[in-house]
Amino acid sequence: MKDLKDLTAIKLKAYTPVKSIRTSWNVPISDFARLTHNPIRAIVEGLKIVPNPDKQLIALSIGDPTTFGNLKPAPEVVEAVRRVIEDGSSNGYGPSNGFLEAREAVAEYVAHQGAVTPNDVILCSGCSCSLDLCISALAGAGQNILVPKPGFSIYRTLAEGFGVECRYYDLMPEQNWEVDLSQLETLIDGNTAALIITNPSNPCGSVFSKSHLKAIINIAEKHFLPIIADEIYEHFVFPGYEFHSVSSLSEKVPVLSCGGLTKRFLVPGWRMGWIIIHDRDNHFRDVRKGLANLSARILGANTMVQGALPDILRNTPTAFYDDLVSTLYRHAEIAYKSIKQIRGLRPIMPGGAMYMMIGIEIERYPEYETDLDFVQALIAEQSVFCLPGQCFEYPNYMRIVLTVPEEMITEACKRLTEFCEKHYKMDDRIILQQQNGLLARMNQY
Repeated sequence: MKDLKDLTAIKLKAYTPVKSIRTSWNVPISDFARLTHNPIRAIVEGLKIVPNPDKQLIALSIGDPTTFGNLKPAPEVVEAVRRVIEDGSSNGYGPSNGFLEAREAVAEYVAHQGAVTPNDVILCSGCSCSLDLCISALAGAGQNILVPKPGFSIYRTLAEGFGVECRYYDLMPEQNWEVDLSQLETLIDGNTAALIITNPSNPCGSVFSKSHLKAIINIAEKHFLPIIADEIYEHFVFPGYEFHSVSSLSEKVPVLSCGGLTKRFLVPGWRMGWIIIHDRDNHFRDVRKGLANLSARILGANTMVQGALPDILRNTPTAFYDDLVSTLYRHAEIAYKSIKQIRGLRPIMPGGAMYMMIGIEIERYPEYETDLDFVQALIAEQSVFCLPGQCFEYPNYMRIVLTVPEEMITEACKRLTEFCEKHYKMDDRIILQQQNGLLARMNQY
């Protein structure tokens, strides 16, 4: 024991920089804390969110399907947790990667992704924790990861604290948000650690076709680039579209697939996510160890929910899922059909998830310089709150959520129409052309 203490002292002496003793209060933060920030929160906190006092606020900005109480978990889900609480079987710590029974249930649940065993499953504290572990295991300071633009800001939040650069590959709105494959490939260099694919997409609601996913995977294979597949919305797919997991299409590229209970089961606060390791050729042998090490930092995910997980995944009726997707699709259609009639706005109909991106022809609203100004004025006049596109690295767009009650969607579209008609301005040349056309028609009579 004495030798061990001596060895520890030698190591500390070798690696600990000498600092002078503090003579006053000066408590700095770590580089990790200093570099970490949430772009959405920073932008939203900078907005002047002062709703019209005469109109009830309609928040189309919150990506939490439980906010308004219209979408509730299935009774079977609630009952599964109640049983675990009452029998007290899951009150203690569990293995850092999760209880075996829970991992077995997840492996069964994600069988459509390919051959999965319980040893390929790591349970996490929500899908954001899953993404955190994946990025942390694959990338370090001085490296970069490839993320979509527009895309979910959490990738940047998780990466930059480690000194990992986010390089943005373009999604093309005119092609239902497919990836610009040529531009994507130009971003890859020797320091690129991983490619993140979000499918279905937040914020776009797009669903990639099988052929498009294969084209993306081919680029990753060409450059020996592992993939992190953010597939939390994999079951939120509207009629006419089909979901294909990245892992089911990849023959050689190793994939870390991230999912969880959050959205499909309408329990985001229960914080239950998972990582599925897909690795046919054992390229992730060290990554597996790294993920195990990292999962031990929080001593495992919520054990109460783990205890209920087998019943949740096996007993929730298909009708519950179908009703949820039908509701979101109906809301998407209502919003799209209404907003596409508004001058100066260009909605893009989603193929899944629970969001819609809307282009703003900002030059038609000369009172506002940016999407931030537009959104802020919309709140002040109409008490409708949409997230500006800058939250997703995509200016002159805004994102709405489709989970609010149907009457709120309808009312929000009505207010949006009123706002845009009030502030829309046509180009002088267009006005002149319309006036000339009117005069020509009058002269015919």
